Amino acid sequence: MPDRIRLGVIGASPTVGWAHRAHLPAVPSIPGFELTATCTTRMETAEESARQYGARMAFDDYHKMIAHPDIDAVAVVLRVPAHFDITREAINAGKHVFTEWPLGRTTEEARELAALARSKGVRTIVGLQSRTAPAVMHMKELIEAGYVGEVLSCSLRQITSGVLTRDSGRTWQREVELGANTLTISAGHAIDALRFVAGDFARVSAKLTTQVPQWHEIDTDVMVDVTSPDTILVNGTLENGAIASVFVANIPWGGNGLTMEIFGRNGTLKATSGGSTNVGNVRLEGAQGSNDLAEIDIPVHHTYVGEETPKGPPFNVGQMYDQFGKGIQGDDSSHPDFDTAVELHVLIDAMRQSSEERREIDVSGG
Repeated sequence: MPDRIRLGVIGASPTVGWAHRAHLPAVPSIPGFELTATCTTRMETAEESARQYGARMAFDDYHKMIAHPDIDAVAVVLRVPAHFDITREAINAGKHVFTEWPLGRTTEEARELAALARSKGVRTIVGLQSRTAPAVMHMKELIEAGYVGEVLSCSLRQITSGVLTRDSGRTWQREVELGANTLTISAGHAIDALRFVAGDFARVSAKLTTQVPQWHEIDTDVMVDVTSPDTILVNGTLENGAIASVFVANIPWGGNGLTMEIFGRNGTLKATSGGSTNVGNVRLEGAQGSNDLAEIDIPVHHTYVGEETPKGPPFNVGQMYDQFGKGIQGDDSSHPDFDTAVELHVLIDAMRQSSEERREIDVSGG
């Protein structure tokens, strides 16, 4: 392995998408990585992305990029339905892989990828960026140090602006079978942050609904049916016995961000964000032995990246690349891998089952 890990990004549009917003601006600032190649479906956009971000190769065929001997690791930053086939090919080629969340359309796809990665001995990371948000990491650290004492209950509320209209290039997310919707993405990221800091779920009782059953497809001027849920209610019990309440929704107007609270026998911790824990700035407050919350400073040891890493969406992604690179090089690191992704897929399946069957579900058997 060279001193710098040679990375190829698949889905590297120079103008739109998550790679453009987060991965491509982040990677050049991470000392352990070299952005070696960009790949899109058209050579002109791949070459433009390579020019913008300093990659030395561009591809319009991901098969060729994955097979190239100068690529050590691959980032799969595409629509969810494409994750499985491309990630599987990268693993089989012996490449380390960063695949965005959700790992697959289904838990079965996620399980297969996790097992294949283990059998091939490659490092993996999944895009659950809340786990590298400094405030979220410090929240977990404080709980483990006994700041709130015994955790008794948790509350999570995340409301974001929803969808009434979209162009046809983005209405594919209306189909629940394709795996990218409020349940898997908005709720998935938020609930993963909660379970990261407070503990895994043992049982869940959920209600999933689609409050906006049609979207206006503006470029075709037609109404399209929506099967993906946009409102998620969950009550659950954590493995440590704490009770959790979750409300995540994409509503047409007035989304007001996230509030996550952990209540213990000795104190309280409260995280707030105008957006979400995976991409937004997070403010942390706490109280011990009183009802008076005070802001908590975040220690610098939770920041892995340098000043050159852009703020906003690239920041947490850069934090993940730092830990991913250290893991590849054999150093101590902490990051969510494909096994972590499988755990979250299983939890989401249990929530679906609970809503469909109208009963509480044991997560381990969901």
